[in-house]
Amino acid sequence: MASLTNPISISVQIDKEDKERATEILQKLGVSMSGLINMTIKQLIMREKIPFEVALPKEENDLCKYFTNDELEATAKELAYIAEHPIEYKSYKNKKDLKKALLSDEQL
Repeated sequence: MASLTNPISISVQIDKEDKERATEILQKLGVSMSGLINMTIKQLIMREKIPFEVALPKEENDLCKYFTNDELEATAKELAYIAEHPIEYKSYKNKKDLKKALLSDEQL
């Protein structure tokens, strides 16, 4: 990054874990925390707006914690196929029958 012509220091307070996580990512990108802050401020000045979207996060579905978007999309496609071709899939009217089928050698 270009050298600063009239540098001053600023101090900000952030959560320790957030700083550690951000520092790890920035190190992988080869950017310092100061470099990121300077780039963000330069973009703010150039664009005259915050240089990234500021929005409330979408309500996180618990599935997103355990599966990738690709896995969820593949599952959605499979469920859509099943809905369109129900005759190809065995169904059960209650948990007892499903459990019996799962514990048997019967092909589902």
